[in-house]
Amino acid sequence: MNNSDAANQYVVFKLREEYYGIPISYVKTLEKVTDITRVPNAEEYVIGVMNLRGEVVPIIDLRLRFGFEANEKSEDARTIVLTLDDLVIGLSVDSSSEVLTIEDEDIDSAAKFINSFEDDYIKGIGKVDGRMIILIDIHKLVNNKLEAN
Repeated sequence: MNNSDAANQYVVFKLREEYYGIPISYVKTLEKVTDITRVPNAEEYVIGVMNLRGEVVPIIDLRLRFGFEANEKSEDARTIVLTLDDLVIGLSVDSSSEVLTIEDEDIDSAAKFINSFEDDYIKGIGKVDGRMIILIDIHKLVNNKLEAN
């Protein structure tokens, strides 16, 4: 695999009935949902922290972060653990089970679809085998909220 292949690989996950993708280069591990300890006075979408092999990892529920209703965690639910610079963070999603390569020519700019400033964490819309996958700019998603606090 060369660097351009890795640059086009995304971990695909599901929230409600939509598919989303995060560049695989940020993904440290995929975990089944474990015990999460609530943190007082945290943003609503920061549902707590988990112990990942001795490391305390804050967990963001992407359903809540995107303004969707909360959902009971199913057997398919996963926590995607990411490494962003010096930050390790977990994203709670409904399910995640595949890595896809999405070529640049199969990605449309999000500006065509999204007018809201709040949604600037959407990098583009990938099209693979008749599916549309919303590609997330994970730095904007995480850093915009961390800087606001």
